[in-house]
Amino acid sequence: MGLEEEIDELREEIQSTPYNKSTEAHIGRLKAKLAEKKEKLENQSSAGGGVGYAVEKTGDATIALVGFPSVGKSTLINAITNADSETGEYEFTTLNVNPGMLQYRGANIQVLDVPGLIEGAAGGRGGGKEVLSVVRTADLVVFMLSVFEIEKYDRLSEELYHNKIRLDTERPSVFINKKGRGGIRVTKTDDVQLDEETIKGILREHGYVNAEVTVRGDITVDELIDGIMDNRIYLPSIVAANKADLIDPDYLPTVEDNLREIGLDPEEVVFISAVEEKGLDALKDKIWDALGLIRIYMDKPGRGVDYEEPLVLMEGDTVGTACKKLGKKFEDRFRFARVSGPSAKHDDQQVGKDHVLADEDVLRITAER
Repeated sequence: MGLEEEIDELREEIQSTPYNKSTEAHIGRLKAKLAEKKEKLENQSSAGGGVGYAVEKTGDATIALVGFPSVGKSTLINAITNADSETGEYEFTTLNVNPGMLQYRGANIQVLDVPGLIEGAAGGRGGGKEVLSVVRTADLVVFMLSVFEIEKYDRLSEELYHNKIRLDTERPSVFINKKGRGGIRVTKTDDVQLDEETIKGILREHGYVNAEVTVRGDITVDELIDGIMDNRIYLPSIVAANKADLIDPDYLPTVEDNLREIGLDPEEVVFISAVEEKGLDALKDKIWDALGLIRIYMDKPGRGVDYEEPLVLMEGDTVGTACKKLGKKFEDRFRFARVSGPSAKHDDQQVGKDHVLADEDVLRITAER
């Protein structure tokens, strides 16, 4: 029996086994076996070579536009960036990843218009694996849906899930320390619902014989496996509903109901018209917030504060991060910095490299001569 047949059998057994506390350990082992065999099959497929997409990441952040063919991604990227992506009223217009640069609030945000995904992309249909590999390198996924095909969101997110992309969730808190002897020892916090035998069984299926494992949080079997495999990508996402100009006002409640049915809050979805260039400012704002970008205005000696070209960082970045981005001179010769703005206790607060910056701080760095 080949790997594909083994995978199909495991899937069937998982689907046919009722999930409850008494079957949890058994299902956990089955899912662990399934994950290992899928990984093995993928590695075999990758060994065969093939043409992929190579896109150099540039700018302050990268977003990937994800959608089925002919949803309007090329029209959108042409409207918000300096790209020139071919558009047409037929499927598969975009055959290569087409990058463009969105310049917004002083930031350069790379936008990747990837070829339209089709069902089965994670399994290789339509060059899907190559497309999905580009999505994995992004900082944000922007789902683009037609207001008339909201239900396709589930199929798109499923394709990403099968390609190890986890959306809008945090990495599971699973820590494993291999040992030479002593079997598997489990330490877990009080909120972990998985029982010890389930955790041990899943670890054994992944080849662990002697190890200390620490699990925190109320995670599922699938999340435990993700934590053990440690090769998943965790990305934020937003949703843009395109072709909003084509719906009657009376149809809007239907669209909103369709969004709720798939677990999306209509208030969080940005309604746009790429053709009419409507709703694009709201989309840019949403992208900015989802990326967590911040602007730092540099106070340059003798020239004052530069409000035109801010240093763009991520939320949580420090003065040390700013120094690194500014260049080795600032890293190696840093003495101290002065900060004014939201992160400072007072104007011109003297800080070190570990000071966490905030949006629209003014930063002055003093370095050794």
